[in-house]
Amino acid sequence: MENLHLVGIVSIAVAGFTMALGSIGPALAQGRAVSQALGSIAQQPDEANTITRVLFVGLAMIESTAIYCFVVTMILIFANPFWNYFLQQ
Repeated sequence: MENLHLVGIVSIAVAGFTMALGSIGPALAQGRAVSQALGSIAQQPDEANTITRVLFVGLAMIESTAIYCFVVTMILIFANPFWNYFLQQ
Protein backbone atom coordinates (compact mmCIF):
# COMPACT_ATOMS: atom_id res chain seq x y z
CA MET A 1 0.00 0.00 0.00
CA GLU A 2 2.95 2.30 0.59
CA ASN A 3 3.96 2.11 -3.09
CA LEU A 4 0.43 3.07 -4.12
CA HIS A 5 0.63 6.26 -2.05
CA LEU A 6 3.99 7.06 -3.60
CA VAL A 7 2.57 6.59 -7.11
CA GLY A 8 -0.31 8.91 -6.25
CA ILE A 9 1.96 11.61 -4.85
CA VAL A 10 4.37 11.45 -7.77
CA SER A 11 1.51 11.45 -10.29
CA ILE A 12 -0.05 14.57 -8.81
CA ALA A 13 3.33 16.33 -8.57
CA VAL A 14 4.21 15.51 -12.17
CA ALA A 15 0.73 16.55 -13.32
CA GLY A 16 1.14 19.92 -11.63
CA PHE A 17 4.63 20.37 -13.06
CA THR A 18 3.35 19.45 -16.53
CA MET A 19 0.54 21.99 -16.36
CA ALA A 20 2.85 24.70 -15.01
CA LEU A 21 5.43 24.33 -17.76
CA GLY A 22 2.84 23.42 -20.36
CA SER A 23 0.91 26.63 -19.85
CA ILE A 24 3.79 29.09 -19.41
CA GLY A 25 5.39 28.31 -22.77
CA PRO A 26 2.26 28.70 -24.91
CA ALA A 27 1.21 31.82 -22.99
CA LEU A 28 4.54 33.50 -23.72
CA ALA A 29 4.44 32.36 -27.34
CA GLN A 30 0.89 33.66 -27.84
CA GLY A 31 1.80 37.01 -26.34
CA ARG A 32 4.79 37.31 -28.64
CA ALA A 33 2.74 36.27 -31.68
CA VAL A 34 0.03 38.83 -30.97
CA SER A 35 2.64 41.51 -30.35
CA GLN A 36 4.39 40.79 -33.64
CA ALA A 37 1.06 40.68 -35.51
CA LEU A 38 -0.01 44.04 -34.11
CA GLY A 39 3.35 45.50 -35.06
CA SER A 40 2.98 44.13 -38.58
CA ILE A 41 -0.56 45.50 -38.90
CA ALA A 42 0.66 48.90 -37.70
CA GLN A 43 3.33 48.92 -40.42
CA GLN A 44 1.11 47.52 -43.20
CA PRO A 45 -2.58 48.21 -42.49
CA ASP A 46 -3.61 47.04 -45.96
CA GLU A 47 -2.51 43.47 -45.14
CA ALA A 48 -4.49 43.30 -41.89
CA ASN A 49 -6.83 40.55 -43.14
CA THR A 50 -3.97 38.28 -44.22
CA ILE A 51 -1.96 38.91 -41.06
CA THR A 52 -5.01 38.24 -38.86
CA ARG A 53 -5.81 35.00 -40.67
CA VAL A 54 -2.25 33.73 -40.31
CA LEU A 55 -2.21 34.88 -36.67
CA PHE A 56 -5.30 32.82 -35.81
CA VAL A 57 -3.87 29.70 -37.44
CA GLY A 58 -0.62 30.19 -35.54
CA LEU A 59 -2.44 30.77 -32.25
CA ALA A 60 -4.40 27.55 -32.75
CA MET A 61 -1.18 25.63 -33.30
CA ILE A 62 0.42 27.19 -30.22
CA GLU A 63 -2.64 26.42 -28.10
CA SER A 64 -2.52 22.77 -29.14
CA THR A 65 0.67 22.40 -27.08
CA ALA A 66 -1.17 23.49 -23.94
CA ILE A 67 -4.04 21.14 -24.76
CA TYR A 68 -1.61 18.21 -25.11
CA CYS A 69 -0.16 19.03 -21.68
CA PHE A 70 -3.68 19.14 -20.26
CA VAL A 71 -4.44 15.71 -21.75
CA VAL A 72 -1.25 14.24 -20.27
CA THR A 73 -2.20 15.72 -16.90
CA MET A 74 -5.68 14.19 -17.01
CA ILE A 75 -4.20 10.80 -17.92
CA LEU A 76 -1.75 11.00 -15.01
CA ILE A 77 -4.48 11.89 -12.54
CA PHE A 78 -7.47 9.83 -13.70
CA ALA A 79 -6.20 7.02 -15.94
CA ASN A 80 -2.74 6.34 -14.60
CA PRO A 81 -1.49 3.01 -15.98
CA PHE A 82 0.62 2.41 -12.86
CA TRP A 83 -2.40 2.23 -10.50
CA ASN A 84 -3.42 -1.25 -11.67
CA TYR A 85 0.15 -2.52 -11.55
CA PHE A 86 0.58 -1.57 -7.90
CA LEU A 87 -2.93 -2.66 -6.92
CA GLN A 88 -2.22 -6.18 -8.21
CA GLN A 89 0.95 -6.57 -6.15
